[in-house]
Amino acid sequence: MRGDAGMNDLLRELALGAPILALLVVIGDLIARPRPLGRLRLRRPAGTLVLLLVSMLAFAVLLVVTGVPLVAGIGTSALVAVHAVISNIKRKVLGEPLVFSDFALIGAVFQHPQFYVSALRPWQLAALAAGVAGLAAIIALFAAPDLVPRLAGAGLGVASWIGLRLALPPLARTLSAPVPDPEIDVARLGLIPAVLAQWADWRGTTDPQPCTAAPIGGAAGQLVVIVQCESFTDPVALFGDPAIALPGLAAARRDAWQTGRLNVPGFGAYTMRTEYGVLFGRAEEQLGTRRFDPFLTARGEASWALPNRLDRNAWDSWFVHPHDMRFYGRDRLMPASGFGALVGEDAFPPPQPGEGRYVTDAAVADRILDLAATAPRAGLIYAVTIENHGPWPAGGAQGEPLAAPYIRLLRHSDAMLTRLWEGLARLGRPVTLCFFGDHRPSIPGASEPGAEHHTPYVILRLAADGTPLGAGRQEVDLTPAELHHTLLAAIASGEAQAEQDAVA
Repeated sequence: MRGDAGMNDLLRELALGAPILALLVVIGDLIARPRPLGRLRLRRPAGTLVLLLVSMLAFAVLLVVTGVPLVAGIGTSALVAVHAVISNIKRKVLGEPLVFSDFALIGAVFQHPQFYVSALRPWQLAALAAGVAGLAAIIALFAAPDLVPRLAGAGLGVASWIGLRLALPPLARTLSAPVPDPEIDVARLGLIPAVLAQWADWRGTTDPQPCTAAPIGGAAGQLVVIVQCESFTDPVALFGDPAIALPGLAAARRDAWQTGRLNVPGFGAYTMRTEYGVLFGRAEEQLGTRRFDPFLTARGEASWALPNRLDRNAWDSWFVHPHDMRFYGRDRLMPASGFGALVGEDAFPPPQPGEGRYVTDAAVADRILDLAATAPRAGLIYAVTIENHGPWPAGGAQGEPLAAPYIRLLRHSDAMLTRLWEGLARLGRPVTLCFFGDHRPSIPGASEPGAEHHTPYVILRLAADGTPLGAGRQEVDLTPAELHHTLLAAIASGEAQAEQDAVA
């Protein structure tokens, strides 16, 4: 244990090192894109204050662990820089810097690493692994047994924690509005301050009032099938080549009751944002910081979910997804949302050799048609596909386009659309089929983040004899929340038409 002289040396080290550490963490934060605007290219003072408080807290924790101020300082500045690098990688791949809800997915990274690690290039993965290993090695090699630095670290930790508790609420009120935009907030406040401000604001959000609308009846015996297709988009809109047009999508658009562009809230990932919008119908303007991962709070909004808007005494409902239902907590959320049955990965045979990593769209179509054929009452089937999940290997044959493997899988999805349309038309009952893409693919060099990230949607309404209803209507662009309300209107219209037919 250090004596008085040791304590004086420690205080001198801290006094001399504090400005250097502050400069290093500010520089480390400036690595994060987007960079600040303005002549001086600096973040806002409130953001810098929070960054310094967070850094002091990280330094305090590492000082308690190691007992060596130099090691704690190196570790703190490295952590700030690593967060900036990870955010820049994510932004390049998905068009968005880190947001607070990304940290809620850390467990999912270990459960399903193929969704995340595969998005990194080998050198990026190696650099991150080397950085983590190097930091751990430094801590292990240079840790000291002195108690005085650890007591000083505990005191610094308490002080920085109190400072953060006071500084975060006003910082959260400076977030961009009405729809929080991480691009704007990182540029203004810095990466770590923006993430913490999002989290502080999110904690203060509240659930909406329960939905009081009367449930829609099922006297018409309608069947509603909604397919959320993984990474599905119009390849002509994406790549500009008419030769790769999807015949099923083109035919469905011609006979659609309504079609258009779906302005999804993400690129290359964040399936749950689109899924939430279609199922719950709440716009991003209503969500605030909940928009980053609306599934985290969706159970408190369950009365607004599409299945709960239907009369359970008249409707059956299924949620179909050939994957682990624990992902995004669907195993808990979907029953609370009103789905009577979950059809998960155990209901599908594993992919056969040559079929790829995931359950095929053809197998999902088979299961949907089986459920539809045996549904005795009005029925809602919401299916989420997975076959076309990335990453996609680069084009194989010489001269083959970079995105050729993606386009091949896209044609499987298109064939699924045609098969469902034809199969449902033969059931002898009124049917509404909605088919849409959850987001565009992220394919380096072929499909990268940009101003446009819409996907197509089609709504086909079929009479009991299979005749398309309302074909040729004007195209309408929608958000996922607007698609939810459009589907509710279509279902209600079907019930009203049945009542009119009964009276006639």
